Amino acid sequence: MTATTTDQRTDDTLSTAAPADTAAELLAAMAATPAGHPRRPALRARAIEAWLPLARHLAHRYSGRGEPTDDLVQTATVGLIKAVDKFDPERGVDFAGYAIPTIIGEIKRHFRDRTWSVRVPRRLQELRLAITEANATLTHTLGRSPTVPDIAVHLGITEEEVLEGLEGARAYNATSLSTPVGAEGSTELGDTLGGEDTEFELAELRVALGPALATLDEREQRILTLRFYGNLTQSQIADQIGISQMHVSRLLAKALGKLRGQLSLDGI
Repeated sequence: MTATTTDQRTDDTLSTAAPADTAAELLAAMAATPAGHPRRPALRARAIEAWLPLARHLAHRYSGRGEPTDDLVQTATVGLIKAVDKFDPERGVDFAGYAIPTIIGEIKRHFRDRTWSVRVPRRLQELRLAITEANATLTHTLGRSPTVPDIAVHLGITEEEVLEGLEGARAYNATSLSTPVGAEGSTELGDTLGGEDTEFELAELRVALGPALATLDEREQRILTLRFYGNLTQSQIADQIGISQMHVSRLLAKALGKLRGQLSLDGI
């Protein structure tokens, strides 16, 4: 955040904070009080309370984006507490100029961590936020919607990274499987999803079955063909081949054993 932007936000929000003299006095008194001193917790609590209107004001800026306002106020308050605890008046920066980006950063982290429908790496979450901000800035400066190369140059990243960030942004919101689709709305999104297709496994099995059958002798192949393709009983097969039904049973078991072993070797 630039100094100009910080100054502008400070000017816009100072009216929502406590009187400057009171807030400054509380922070100065807190800074002058050593850690562990009995007065310090009370001074800290009063300083936080004095600047709560600022935290609430910044939280309301981000309301209406899918998160409860109460949660945003709570998050902004956490940012305010961090600002109060880490503020150093000797650095020459007024408290509002330090607190505003701290609170806004906390709110943005809340959105990043809590509002993604599908969990994606933090790098992509931060990239999405950077692309969103760059898009708003470039739209204003260029007077048109920026292209992927525009955003890449602005952020100092590659076009592939911009596309990756845009793709990751799709995880920000999820669509319910109960969402109606189609012109009539009688079909739900979940109805359009495909199920498991067992034919794929069968196709793979048929491909492997050909070489496996070739390892059988001619009589074994004929018995299997009559049994599983001709749907003949063992007795009918015995009549056709001219052997006993018991012999057909043994040959059939032997042939199936060979096939199982061959298919197992092939990883099926």
